Amino acid sequence: MSGTRFLIPTMRLLACLLLAGNLLALPCSAAVDDPEVGSLNRPERLEWFRDQGFGLFIHWSVDSQLGVVISHSLVGASPEYTDRFFQELPKSFDPHGFDPLDWARLARLAGVRYVMFTAKHHSGFAMFDTATTPFGIMNTPFHRDITKEVFDAFRSQGIAAGVYYSPDDFWWLHQNGKTIERLVPDVQPRNNPGLMGYDQAQLRELLTHYGKIDALFLDGEAVGLRDLAWKLDPDIIVTRGAIKTPELTVPGMPLPGAWETCMTMGTAWQYQPQNEHYKSGGELIRLLIQTRAKGGNFLLNVGPKPNGELPIEEEERLREIALWMFVNSDAIYAVRPWVITNEGDIWFTKKKDSQALYAIVESDAPWPRATWKDFTLHSVRATAGTEVSVLGQSDQVVEYHPEIKPQSSWHQEKDGLHVRVMQTQRLQDNFRWPNPAVVKITNAEPAFTPPHVQTTGSVAESSGQQETLRGEVLDMGDSSSLQVGFEYRPILGEDVNSRSAAWTATATQTIAKPGPFSAHIGGLSAKGRYEFRAVIRHPLLALYGAEIAMER
Repeated sequence: MSGTRFLIPTMRLLACLLLAGNLLALPCSAAVDDPEVGSLNRPERLEWFRDQGFGLFIHWSVDSQLGVVISHSLVGASPEYTDRFFQELPKSFDPHGFDPLDWARLARLAGVRYVMFTAKHHSGFAMFDTATTPFGIMNTPFHRDITKEVFDAFRSQGIAAGVYYSPDDFWWLHQNGKTIERLVPDVQPRNNPGLMGYDQAQLRELLTHYGKIDALFLDGEAVGLRDLAWKLDPDIIVTRGAIKTPELTVPGMPLPGAWETCMTMGTAWQYQPQNEHYKSGGELIRLLIQTRAKGGNFLLNVGPKPNGELPIEEEERLREIALWMFVNSDAIYAVRPWVITNEGDIWFTKKKDSQALYAIVESDAPWPRATWKDFTLHSVRATAGTEVSVLGQSDQVVEYHPEIKPQSSWHQEKDGLHVRVMQTQRLQDNFRWPNPAVVKITNAEPAFTPPHVQTTGSVAESSGQQETLRGEVLDMGDSSSLQVGFEYRPILGEDVNSRSAAWTATATQTIAKPGPFSAHIGGLSAKGRYEFRAVIRHPLLALYGAEIAMER
């Protein structure tokens, strides 16, 4: 379709710029389908949510027995498969190894602050005691209310309870003679009064029979459900359905306000014993760091085995995260973005209510213990009250090296804060703990004013395979010239929130003053869905505008 699409209203843009203040350029998401429109999430509750930082997602349902993708195998399934799924699978679901206190203790050790449990996924199988359907856990050999036991166990460890709930319900569609599908109007609750009433009855059970529910993740259209949730508990936080929840991706720049990215440990949400490739513990720690540096919450998923135990690969990764968080969690909780997110492999978070800045030092190779590391932070300026230290260690002693005095030091130069630190703490037997160290810097000031870039829209050519992308540099920051361009990618993934394709960069151009810029791209699929973002290639880091969809 030809024509110009400008997707960021002026008032929304101004609001975002005001939110950014003088330091941080926070990009504004497109107003189309914005989940925050009409939200009744209370600001003070969103602040609490942002402070938690780290959550545990749990995908578990009756089809975990098959090691199959959760729920989605029913879409396009034969009548025979569908009948076996609904009639036979519940008869063999008996997770005799289920001990939610083991999960909860491990989660607490890993630094998890809230849990999001799949009370009902798209298949419609209820993992809770419900009067609405026979297709649930109470009609299995196990015959125990798993949701209640999960929430009781996690609350006993000081972890807040969150409900994942799917408004889609394949069992209900099947019972009512409808084709099992997702994301088409005919199956949405808003077009099926019976399904809407059914969902509302289940949600009422979940939000009134299970104690305090702090958060609700509505994995589907939130119409008719999120307002019921706020009516039942005005303090509940609706995540998906009322805030931005990117899936399997971390945005390029901080998003304004509260947001949450949900991430698998491997490629699957539910337990899959075959064809699974897990991210390393180090990769997951880095994703947590980068999400927090950009102001978001990190919701990390596990998929229990059909017997109720966590796969050993998932336990191992949680324990690796646990050690890192045991040392460095101060840099994760109650933090907000710094003036920029990172300088190369050094990422920043800042305590929201104090003068503590954290420089989280990543590296492709382990930082050997008892060796000095020197680096310069160009965005940081020291004051008379500045102190520098490494989280977790005293800076006084190196085991087996009495000759070394490992005191951290710094000095301010015109090009930034020069820091010299040593990693002294022995965390593993081989003396080479491979994960990032965190340097704490107190009473520091920004030494850098970043430029601001905005993604403004696109123009499709009549052929349908070419597009002109448009952006605008709002101000130059400290720079006299900037390299600007765009990145784009096809929108691929399980639903509108997930992303699996890599970004493609356009050629850059040089600008010397604020103003609009554009780039022409070709070779697009006439019916494909794409998104793009404006980018500044600054010497310190890439700065992005909002990610905007191009509908072909």
